[in-house]
Amino acid sequence: MSLNRFAYLGPEATFTEAALLSFLDSRNLRADASTHPMRNAPSALDSVLEGDCDAAVVPIENSLEGGVPATIDALTENGRLQIIAEVVVPVRFVLAVKPGTTKEEISSFGSHPHGEAQVRAFMNEHFPEAVYLPTSSTAAAARDLANDAGDHMAAVCPALAAQRYGLEVVAEDIGDRKDAVTRFVVVTRPGPLPAPTGADKTTIVAALRSDRAGSLLELLEQFSSRGINMSRIESRPTGDGLGLYQFSIDLLGHIYEARMAEALQGVHRAALTLHFLGSYPSSDGAVVPIDPTTTDESFAAAADWLERTLEG
Repeated sequence: MSLNRFAYLGPEATFTEAALLSFLDSRNLRADASTHPMRNAPSALDSVLEGDCDAAVVPIENSLEGGVPATIDALTENGRLQIIAEVVVPVRFVLAVKPGTTKEEISSFGSHPHGEAQVRAFMNEHFPEAVYLPTSSTAAAARDLANDAGDHMAAVCPALAAQRYGLEVVAEDIGDRKDAVTRFVVVTRPGPLPAPTGADKTTIVAALRSDRAGSLLELLEQFSSRGINMSRIESRPTGDGLGLYQFSIDLLGHIYEARMAEALQGVHRAALTLHFLGSYPSSDGAVVPIDPTTTDESFAAAADWLERTLEG
């Protein structure tokens, strides 16, 4: 699959663009790639569906706030896209100013509300008198500061934004949680799946058949009985009535593995609907541990035993 045109959740110089650049560098694609910021995640995904772009990079999970509903819902609703990769980016903010501005002159700062919430302790300690002025994004705070388009004297933004707009960084890694990360996915139109690596994830969305006791357990047992671990599960309303939910689930393993394939067949029987969104390499490269009773070899041995038994 040729990938040259990439959409991403804009504006420019956000953590999403940083994730895209990281992916391009990992595939040696940056030199030939064109990148296109979009106003929201659904627009980025629509550009892939309509053929305007070959792939889209969108956030799907944050270590502090959980899943990103706009992305999860958009992937579920169209049902015609496939995740081929994931990228995890550390959420590290800097405090940036126009060149020549001193720390003593910082009487106000701009950032997106989510960005401000993640640096509140630092700003209260080091700049207690600085007034917070909300902006549409953390990158926009840097852009507006550089272009004299805002009233703030400093910007809380990604390092990429400070570099892109020629700002001077006066404080680095100012987030209150140093371990915060955001997980992004690279999405394309359906095609050949990435080959299994032994360190893979599979993403699905399954809707329960009814709001009754045990319906979720019936679905989850398909994984537990085959030794498949979940790294994320989140409920989203189906929109068809109160109490009716669908579950966005990340599983450790690849659909080409016998245990995963058999589990997903079981989910298909138990669920009202099942959307397979892709099997792809995990960003951390951690090999998925597999119980000896659920290896491909054990499934093949069981199938061989059944065949011999039926033959008499």
